[in-house]
Amino acid sequence: MSAFPSPDAPTWPDEFAERYRAAGHWRGETFGGVLRERAAAHPDRVAIVDPGPERREWTYGELDVRASRMAAGLAARGISPGDRVVVQLPNIAEFVEVVFALFRIGALPVYALPAHRETEIEYFCSFTEAVAYVIPDRHAGFDHLALASKVKARTPSLRHVFVVGSPGGHTALSEVPCDPVDTGHEPAPDDLAFLQLSGGTTGVPKLIPRTHDDYIYSLRGSDEICGVDGDTRFLVVLPAAHNFPMSSPGWLGVLYAGGTVVMCPSPDPATAFALVESERVTMTGLVPPLALVWTEAGPGTAHDLSSLELVLVGGAKYSESAARRLEPALGCRLMQVFGMAEGLVNYTRLDDDHETVVTTQGRPISEDDEIRVVDDADEDVPEGGFGHLLTRGPYTIRGYWRAPEHDARAFTDDGFYRTGDIVRRLPTGHLVVEGRAKDQINRGGEKVAPEELENIILAHPSVHDVCVVGVADAYLGERTLAYVILREGAEALKPAAVKRLVRERGVAAYKIPDLVEFVEAFPQTGIGKVSKKGLRTEALPGPAASAPR
Repeated sequence: MSAFPSPDAPTWPDEFAERYRAAGHWRGETFGGVLRERAAAHPDRVAIVDPGPERREWTYGELDVRASRMAAGLAARGISPGDRVVVQLPNIAEFVEVVFALFRIGALPVYALPAHRETEIEYFCSFTEAVAYVIPDRHAGFDHLALASKVKARTPSLRHVFVVGSPGGHTALSEVPCDPVDTGHEPAPDDLAFLQLSGGTTGVPKLIPRTHDDYIYSLRGSDEICGVDGDTRFLVVLPAAHNFPMSSPGWLGVLYAGGTVVMCPSPDPATAFALVESERVTMTGLVPPLALVWTEAGPGTAHDLSSLELVLVGGAKYSESAARRLEPALGCRLMQVFGMAEGLVNYTRLDDDHETVVTTQGRPISEDDEIRVVDDADEDVPEGGFGHLLTRGPYTIRGYWRAPEHDARAFTDDGFYRTGDIVRRLPTGHLVVEGRAKDQINRGGEKVAPEELENIILAHPSVHDVCVVGVADAYLGERTLAYVILREGAEALKPAAVKRLVRERGVAAYKIPDLVEFVEAFPQTGIGKVSKKGLRTEALPGPAASAPR
């Protein structure tokens, strides 16, 4: 058992833990130990390529040493096992260095996305009682130093801000590493390894606790399905902190297999295609909107994409018509991925027929992934019928971090996670995803909670009521549409003013409503509640709604 059990996160009952160990799913591995073993086995093999602005290559031996030295420096500054550290870095080599250093200490990375801003970061730091925050000085034109200073001033637990680049009034990350000292502590396989962010349906995301054993099993299973080995060269196109580019099979899966991870600073075809050519990239993962952009750009590119063997597409529903276009456009295989940071991951397989690949979202990694498809009363639907997807298994969590009230709704009494997805299951075990049951908008793989936007817009003195829904979009899958009712006699607003209000609250840019429409009233259900289904059905935005951001 773990030497440092967490009272904050529900875990698997003993009978299930014993079953998963007996089946060989949980092998007693830790991330720090895995890196040490790979460095010993092939110290001179390239682990990380960071292409710019000054190209860097770190071998497995170098990454192992860097992680140990960074861990020693962080520990010398008082970061201890179980401490939480918010990591908000773009796709750079230091991201991997810092994360493995925290794994070595037994401290928990809390993965924040580059797009997160003051509202989200302050919540992550305060809710987790984070002791440190790791940032770039600037990224994509945004000043992270100023954000960090504001958050630190309002978060009593936050003792350190470590900065890649010019530190301002904080601490340069480059000054942290020091010679390792044997502390006698080694994280246990069933210790928590990190905290991920859920999509969230009620404003701020819930935190997802993952252990070394359960997450490494998902990596190993993903590697086997995707054919990842020491020759794999994986391009990290999406933000490295996302679950999909981290584990499906992602940069962690590729490092587990001893392959090479290439960090991509921008997902646009001009940048990414150049790296595919120069680094001889063999595999990458894309969300559907980005896959559409690559599909359009592929046939006309001057770059040599012949090394690219497999593109995984996931994070949101990928339409059949788009899926059919990818392989001929990019000259590689397609694999669909459907999963969630809470656990369950489904893949189409390399030996699936073409129709299965383009029309389904795959089947689970594990034979011990238990799947139920149920109706509103939690009764199993007939085989092939659509219903709510419930799941439990060796890498699906049994509860969120410090969220017992939410857990009571999100999990059944016997431990099945309510995913919020509507699916049907084919006789082959493959799932076809119909949509979301939860009131959550999946905007190109980024999850938007309507309630958070509604609360912000309602603060405007001219607004009487607001309802935010997702509407179908050929590019993003869903766009956000804010229906707004103005107060009687209030000053008229324009869509741009509503968007500016949200932007000025300091939330991530992807949360700013794409569309705004002013209405007199909302449709209602038979019991007098606002019918969001009705609003989605009636969503026919006019010119005002389509005003640019």
